[in-house]
Amino acid sequence: MKDTYTVSIVGFGGMAGHHYTQMTKENTKFRIKGIYDINPERVEDAKGKGLYTYESLEELLSDNKVDVVIVACYNDVHKDIAIKALKAGKHVLCEKPATIKSEDLEEMIKVAKECNRVLTIDHNRRTNKDFVAMRRFVESGIIGKPYVIESRVEGSRGLPKGWRDRKALGGGMMFDWGVHLIDQMLYMIDEKVVNVFCKMYSVHYDEVDDAFHLVLTFESGLSAYLEVATNNFINHPRWYVLCDEGTLQIDDWTAEGKAVKCKERDDSWANEIRKVKAGPTKTMAPRDPSTVEVFDIHCPEDVVDNLDPVYEQMIDAIEGKCELKIKPEEALRVLKVMEAAFESAETMQAIKTDI
Repeated sequence: MKDTYTVSIVGFGGMAGHHYTQMTKENTKFRIKGIYDINPERVEDAKGKGLYTYESLEELLSDNKVDVVIVACYNDVHKDIAIKALKAGKHVLCEKPATIKSEDLEEMIKVAKECNRVLTIDHNRRTNKDFVAMRRFVESGIIGKPYVIESRVEGSRGLPKGWRDRKALGGGMMFDWGVHLIDQMLYMIDEKVVNVFCKMYSVHYDEVDDAFHLVLTFESGLSAYLEVATNNFINHPRWYVLCDEGTLQIDDWTAEGKAVKCKERDDSWANEIRKVKAGPTKTMAPRDPSTVEVFDIHCPEDVVDNLDPVYEQMIDAIEGKCELKIKPEEALRVLKVMEAAFESAETMQAIKTDI
């Protein structure tokens, strides 16, 4: 057990910058030493931050002072670098998606076990406050049992240049954001995914998906509708959950929202035809406000929504205090769901699964 653990990073792009910022705080036992990157501008950036810059990957991996390697480079090379790091005796924190093929992650898991090293994946959105607020309220049972969970992340600025718009590098929104939304659902719902249907769009980018609609069906019949878009100029709610006794809505990442619970299901109104702007209706007539109860949902202030939980669970596993909270086997399930999603989009068919 150590007071601090020395970390070096392979790939000093956007996410590596977040790791650097987090590790400069005093509340983590991770201390960053250096980086390796093939981009000269990123190397100069790291030097400006006072970090050591390795001349090669081999130099980094042979550094006996390094305990942990963070793999934060292009998705298509995660496997090779992670395996080299594990074989060099380093613990590995790999950015998401762990790999672009499930069999590659299976190989990484095998090597980690053979080398007795910790391998974890940066599925850091399990502690997003909007997700936690939704999950806590749904699991409270106040509005009954969920049967549809809608999760959306939407923007209008297209894809950033770099790996996200290049297929060979593991680009596209399924690999960039889909991995997070799928992981949140698999983390929350303790059931197998038995059916996957996906429609992908390449609105402004020929090589990769810049939007998708994905429907996961779980064993109980519960459906998760996941949508990511980069050309939406009017957004849907971040979360919209249908339960058998009510409905929940959270508008955005502020995690503020509301839930409405049905207090009375008396159908005495059934003979009454109401006139609305669309014409006369029974089924869609407005409900009497006295038959529902409204609950305000607020941002959970007790939730730590940064990289600390990712680091802490890794440190605890390295020190043998407990098992990993973000297991690579969980990331493997996410990858298999994504593979089924790609198959569904290509064949325009729903895919039966046992994931």
